[in-house]
Amino acid sequence: MSLRFFSGPSSPRLSRLRSGLFWRTFLLLSVLTTLSMGSWIGLMNVYQRGSQVQQTAEQVVSVVTITKAALTHSAPELRRELLFELVSNEGIRVYNLEPTDQIEPPPNTPEMPEIAALVRAKLGPDTRFSRRVNGVAGFWVSFEIDDDKYWLMLERDRLEALKRVQWIGWATVVGVLSVLGAALISGLVNLPLARLTAAARAIAQGKRPTPLPEKGPKEVLEANRSFNQMVEDLAQVEKDRAVILAGISHDLRTPLARMQLEVEMATLSSEAREGMQSDIAQMDAIIGQFLDYAKPTEAATFVPVDLSELLEDSAREAARLPDVRVQAQVQPGVHVLGNATDIRRVINNIIENARRYGKTPGRDVTEIEIACRVRTTGHGRRATVDIADHGTGIPADQIGQLLKPFTRLDSARGQANGAGLGLAIVERVISRHNAELVVSNREGGGLLVQFNLPLAT
Repeated sequence: MSLRFFSGPSSPRLSRLRSGLFWRTFLLLSVLTTLSMGSWIGLMNVYQRGSQVQQTAEQVVSVVTITKAALTHSAPELRRELLFELVSNEGIRVYNLEPTDQIEPPPNTPEMPEIAALVRAKLGPDTRFSRRVNGVAGFWVSFEIDDDKYWLMLERDRLEALKRVQWIGWATVVGVLSVLGAALISGLVNLPLARLTAAARAIAQGKRPTPLPEKGPKEVLEANRSFNQMVEDLAQVEKDRAVILAGISHDLRTPLARMQLEVEMATLSSEAREGMQSDIAQMDAIIGQFLDYAKPTEAATFVPVDLSELLEDSAREAARLPDVRVQAQVQPGVHVLGNATDIRRVINNIIENARRYGKTPGRDVTEIEIACRVRTTGHGRRATVDIADHGTGIPADQIGQLLKPFTRLDSARGQANGAGLGLAIVERVISRHNAELVVSNREGGGLLVQFNLPLAT
């Protein structure tokens, strides 16, 4: 069993695509717009279909009747010139209808059967229709002059009821404009919330966001004004806490220093003097832990830090202790973004926790392994630090309690004196660095503390 703590933003782009309010609003507006357009086009088709069918049928009958009358009453020597004029000016062509003509069915549109019925009612039941004759595309209608049969071909562009491309074009243009409008409206609606989310995320990372604009609709104005007031209040709380911490450090440590001096000057046995000095040192350490836990870690202080150098320095300092044995495998040149003092405090607290509670069974020393490497995680390339001891570890069901403040376990790792804030400070600092902390029992015995810090770019 292991305990994981992670504080930091996941991929904002993936998060937004997966469950962003912008995309939900955009999709909702797009669906509503599409349904509205579909309903409008359907109603237009219902109301205009009858008039379009009637108009198209009358146009066909009129053209056939006029052409038939012109050919019937024109002089035979002028018919060729008349046919040429019909082709060049009106787009009307007249051909002889032959039994060998290759005829394709008429256009397959919902209006065609109604148009055919109306035209046959005026021109006769033997009137034929086709969309292509002998490989020539158009709208073909047959008619008779005496006993001769002819084809009359009209350009399809002249027949409104048979034109679908225009409708599709207009529908496409309107659809694209509607989608762009939906995107614009979604952006305007969600912009205040996006600003508020970004500001809240900045506060969670220890930064002070820029004030939100106090304008717009009443609800947005009040929300932004309240948020700005909250930011000011939090800043004032931080200032007050800094003053209080400074006062506590002075007011508590001054009497301790005086007590230490009195112990040194008092006539006491060596055993009594050492006991009192140990108690005073322990009280001073507890005060230091309280101050470290309450001290804020501000992201504004983050700079590139040479993590490899910090780990090597801490390993050398720990190796000087008589009851500690250190093995370090640190990748050189690893730089992370953070506060050097706080990161050093994290390393030292973990090592001190191992020294106190992770002694190797059967020996009076603590064996500590420190490793550092760069690896790729689900949150990008990060510096991974492992600090492990060879002690007895802790029960798996108590790992969840290990990082809680003021908690000292009843097992071997809780046997020494202290405030129970060492690892709680580690968790607090790591979370402020947008890093991941993993605590687990080491294979072969002992406790393994691992944390991953973002690399400095």
